[in-house]
Amino acid sequence: MTENEQEEPAAPRTTDAGSDVSHTAETEAPHKEARENRPQRTAAADPAGGADDAEQKDGAEVNTGTTIDKAGVPEAAIPELVIISGMSGAGRSTAAKCLEDLGWFVVDNLPPALIPTMVELGARSQGNVARIAVVVDVRGRRFFDNLRESLADLETKHVTRRIVFLESSDDALVRRFEGVRRPHPLQGDGRIVDGIAAERELLRELRGDADLVIDTSSLNVHELRAKMDAQFAGEEEPELRATVMSFGFKYGLPVDADLVVDMRFLPNPHWVPELRQYTGLNEEVAGYVFNQPGAKEFLDRYAELLQLIRTGYRREGKRYVTIAVGCTGGKHRSVAMSEKLAARLVSEGVETVVVHRDMGRE
Repeated sequence: MTENEQEEPAAPRTTDAGSDVSHTAETEAPHKEARENRPQRTAAADPAGGADDAEQKDGAEVNTGTTIDKAGVPEAAIPELVIISGMSGAGRSTAAKCLEDLGWFVVDNLPPALIPTMVELGARSQGNVARIAVVVDVRGRRFFDNLRESLADLETKHVTRRIVFLESSDDALVRRFEGVRRPHPLQGDGRIVDGIAAERELLRELRGDADLVIDTSSLNVHELRAKMDAQFAGEEEPELRATVMSFGFKYGLPVDADLVVDMRFLPNPHWVPELRQYTGLNEEVAGYVFNQPGAKEFLDRYAELLQLIRTGYRREGKRYVTIAVGCTGGKHRSVAMSEKLAARLVSEGVETVVVHRDMGRE
């Protein structure tokens, strides 16, 4: 496993990216877009760097010196905490991404001394941050001592926390570092194996305190995700989130599309004078599109195909999918089909957002 690998349903939310106007799935009347807050991920500055955390970026400053005052914060508001640590190259970033997909607030490379501060901020977020995952990179004895002090502080405040420790064999770690052509962060002027040995000794005590130890020597990214899901997803299988995006081929394919479908096999309402000025959100335009031969059959068959694809995506650990629905200009056919397809997904329990990228363009 490498780090590189590594009730009634609500109507789908709809955004017109071209005109910055929002719509419901079934009407053209504008409304205020109500998008849920997605899980966020923050990176704290890391003076040491490392192959395992190649994707980390500088984050915002966090003031130090804050501790949890249980007299001022209800105990129920104190967030659950998971600390992810372990060997460089063993999969810490992959494990963090998995928790992020499960709805955790993930902080990359947070200095151990700031962990109580992070929990305090979460406790004062009025329930908006109920679960925090912190990726801790112990690169020196000072960092380790700070971590021990922070854990002791959290214990006195009765914070629920778990330590996940990721390890791997020396051979596997050497292959991974050589594969990405990066030095081990602790090897200095020595060899990769020297850095691995130094880090393993430094983390020996932390490994003994871990609540969960995962050996990733023979795991691929999907198998590691499955282990994390088994521990943190609960009984419910993580759901796939979908974005259905209409677009015009003449403006280019969406760069973030996972699946692309082409509505140009249907007659274009653009050539019907009384429909030209409207969009696919208009009932008459939508009626025209779906009265054409093959339109309804396509919707039924493609929705059935998506059921099969969704099952495979979840099995492979994919959490988000973007379905791009195109026509010539992205105004009529693709918009009408995107709305119907999104409504179908919502009826099947899929959290869905609709984006009309080119609807407002001429």
